[in-house]
Amino acid sequence: MMSTAHFIQIFTFFLITATVLSSSAPSGFSIDLFQRRSNNTHELGSSPYADTVFDSYGYLMKLQIGTPPVEIEAILGTGSEIMWTNCLPCSNCVKPSGTVVFDPSKSSTYKERICDGKSCPYEMAYSNKSYTKGTFATETIRIKSTSGKPYVMPGTTFGCSHNSSVDFKTVPSGIVGLNWGSFSLLSQMGEDMLGLMSYCFSGERGTSKLNFGSNAIVSGDGTVAANMLRKKEAYSMYYLNLDAVSVGKVRVETLGTPFHATNGNIFIDSGTTYTYLPDSYCNKVRAAVENVVKAERVAAPDNMLCYRTTNMDLFPVITMHFQGGADLVLDKYNTFIINNGKFICLIIFCRPRAVFGNRAQNNFLVGYDTSSQLVSFKPTNCSALWS
Repeated sequence: MMSTAHFIQIFTFFLITATVLSSSAPSGFSIDLFQRRSNNTHELGSSPYADTVFDSYGYLMKLQIGTPPVEIEAILGTGSEIMWTNCLPCSNCVKPSGTVVFDPSKSSTYKERICDGKSCPYEMAYSNKSYTKGTFATETIRIKSTSGKPYVMPGTTFGCSHNSSVDFKTVPSGIVGLNWGSFSLLSQMGEDMLGLMSYCFSGERGTSKLNFGSNAIVSGDGTVAANMLRKKEAYSMYYLNLDAVSVGKVRVETLGTPFHATNGNIFIDSGTTYTYLPDSYCNKVRAAVENVVKAERVAAPDNMLCYRTTNMDLFPVITMHFQGGADLVLDKYNTFIINNGKFICLIIFCRPRAVFGNRAQNNFLVGYDTSSQLVSFKPTNCSALWS
């Protein structure tokens, strides 16, 4: 049997679809948000952006918080809403070497939010049963812009975490939520960003960019778009509708399976590493892969589909067909992984909830347009784009 215990342990954390278990919205939050939109400072014609770095299995966004500004690195998650970071005092926080922990007492712009005369608590639980607890506060957030001057967001609401079981293994200080929710960084940037955001992940160590506003438009030859849908039970998530998956020349339809939908059946998340499909449909896709690959199967943890070979030529090209006309022909790197230098494994996993993760998005320029409700994909050599 192959040993992939460490491999499994790493990637399962990044299924960071979170549930707010106990949080009271800050009093007057919507009004404050609207008022602050005009206070964000940037020059006309400029576009804000953040440097991002690949770290093991996730993508980290660099931003500055507080006055004087302190730079932190946090996981960028389009499947999360709240932006939070570890704060002092941290009664129970996992702090790997090199992690920056924000000290509110040293910032002149930190302000705890008040609900019903007392601090506003928040508590979030993640799919791997880790959690973060703390209080809502406001701070000045700074990221870069194309003008060369910082894009400044005074009074931005974030979660100051004083109790967290989240173990990032490396250096992230927290998570930056980027979904449709009102607490997300994108929403708090305001209407002048036009609800536009884009990124391009290469899957290699190095710096890339998360763009906002006019510089985040994805267009040109090869661009395809999928309908962005909202579901009542998960209103802030970016849902897509997966109509079919092609394994080589065999098209596996969702029609006729419980997974079939017209109003969204899979959400896209930059904070989840791999792609997940529900069991009933996932097993059909796996069966199609098994029919193509002529190599020795090996037993693997977590019911992974693995073969004793390192010859990637034996494996099929997989295409994701999304509603709206986005047929994404994925590179084999997007869907298979060479593990331990001895095996090749399918990295589409069978789980109750469907997620389109960041590995499958590698080498696509991915653009979110919340106004037009589209997610656009443009095949791109992301390493060359940011070099």
